[in-house]
Amino acid sequence: MRSSSYSVLPTRALRAMVVLALTAGIATTVPAAHAGPRAAGPAPATAAPAVAAKPYMGWSSWSMQSSKYPGLNPDGDYSYLTEANVLKQTDALAAKLKKYGYDHVNIDAGWWMDKSWKTGFDQYGRQTPDPVRFPHGMKSVADHIHSKGLKAGMYLPVGLEKGAYGDGKVPVWNAPGCTTADIVYPDLRTTNGWDNAYKLDFANACAQKYIDSQAQQFADWGYDFLKLDGVGPGSFKSGDNYDNVPDVAAWQKAIATAGRPIHLELSWSLDIGHAADWKKYSNGWRIDTDVECYCNTLVTWENSVNDRWDDAPAWSRKAGPGGWNDLDAIDVGNGEMDGLTKAERQSYMTLWAINKSPLFTGDDLTRLDSYGVSLLTNKEVIAVDQNDSPVARPVTPVGDQQVWGTRNPDGSYTVALFNLGDAPASVTADWASFGFTGNASVRDLWNKANLGTHKNRITEALPAHGSRLFTVKPAGGTLATTAYEAEDTANTLTGNASVAGCDACSGGKKVGNLYTGGKLRINDVTVKKDGIYTVKVAYVSGDPRSVTVLSNSGNGTSLKFPSTGDWGTAETVSVQLALKAGSNSITFDSGSGYAPDIDRIVVPQSV
Repeated sequence: MRSSSYSVLPTRALRAMVVLALTAGIATTVPAAHAGPRAAGPAPATAAPAVAAKPYMGWSSWSMQSSKYPGLNPDGDYSYLTEANVLKQTDALAAKLKKYGYDHVNIDAGWWMDKSWKTGFDQYGRQTPDPVRFPHGMKSVADHIHSKGLKAGMYLPVGLEKGAYGDGKVPVWNAPGCTTADIVYPDLRTTNGWDNAYKLDFANACAQKYIDSQAQQFADWGYDFLKLDGVGPGSFKSGDNYDNVPDVAAWQKAIATAGRPIHLELSWSLDIGHAADWKKYSNGWRIDTDVECYCNTLVTWENSVNDRWDDAPAWSRKAGPGGWNDLDAIDVGNGEMDGLTKAERQSYMTLWAINKSPLFTGDDLTRLDSYGVSLLTNKEVIAVDQNDSPVARPVTPVGDQQVWGTRNPDGSYTVALFNLGDAPASVTADWASFGFTGNASVRDLWNKANLGTHKNRITEALPAHGSRLFTVKPAGGTLATTAYEAEDTANTLTGNASVAGCDACSGGKKVGNLYTGGKLRINDVTVKKDGIYTVKVAYVSGDPRSVTVLSNSGNGTSLKFPSTGDWGTAETVSVQLALKAGSNSITFDSGSGYAPDIDRIVVPQSV
């Protein structure tokens, strides 16, 4: 969800209705939820698991709220969100998916708005549930979710919503002397992905008090999760007005004193340049736009499930216990309603699992088809998402056919094959890409079958947009290799290409400035016999970049290398090159574009 909630507008016309209502700043007032002193928070009985020790799993309301699928929103756009529907999905989650680890029920945007999207606030400027959508209030809903052994999730946009401002005269709960005029900038500058809120000024202590009051309300209602949406830098916004790092820090501080652990999730398309901030102050961050298509299904392959194969690699080293890269909802359970082929549904779930994204579905859990159930409940695939292995990365360039993988703590490898092309194709994973050779046993995780021993590689014929997911256990030896540094003085640099320092690179240097004709030719690459070699290329690239790679006087192939996340991180991909016995050259040619910086190559001593 591009931001779940009102996340739709920047690239979707359907968001217009939502944003118009929100930016109009229309408010209704209902009795305060906390007119008096707050009750003491519950005393902890036993040590609870750390928040976000693993990627969370569950269900979210936004996919069905945002869809035009017949019958989902009969009372107008986004009308699906009601207390009755949340409780129905809660019961279905508990009955069908809870035992597999799905334990969050997350209520998305609209819970404080009527069906015309008029917003409601209490006398302290805090969002309050719409009495038609949620007639029994939010605490009652959380109580029901908890009665099923599940966790309750809530949603807010970042900033002070315009409708809560009340001419600056609205008092802040539990903060004598503070009003809404004190917590925002005097010029009422706007913030968040839709500019529907005033930016909070944390130079005034009253601003923190306002966030404290919101966090305390959610804790008192019994919520375990908060999605904070429209956060910048990100959400298609940048600049000082959209720097919400102070807001996120304020939320972390407020949650710490609210008396209840609350998972803080950020949305959407967060700026990777602030990854350290998101990691410091939150438990998860949406790396991309909305996965929903805002059409007559929940999603489509092109809009925008398939974007994640390009966008996820940059974030691969940013995630870990306590904070995870969020790829958005996994709408793979409802068949026709999802809008995907079976192959696409499996590839979708496979990518999310190997990236250790939170696994939360936006499907109608009362209408899961048998294939959807088989995807959502495959324990071996869920374990890939939940285990202690690093996030997977592409080990090949990122074209139509891709191989991703990661090394597991037990010495095995998780290996995923993808055919992102529109026609069937074969995809091969070479063991040399992972640093070993010889035999390896292969376990097919989707089909729950052992495939026996495969020597040096595995090749699978995949349908359009298809995938396979394996656990590979090496039985052979470590691959003998020779490394060649890009900066070696024996190499040939052409055009703008030049040697530069690189703390992350193997020799402390790299070759960069490979653009508009710049070339690096690594000379005297020696092998013992003719053959096709799996050559590992270590490189640095803050964004995905293409480079033509060729051996000797060959024609070469333009290959896109995935982003390494920034210009201070080195990663590797493997390329297939024909080498002859004796001395060879391997060239990286930028052509008319901009190529990655090259650290070194690692060449097997034999095929």
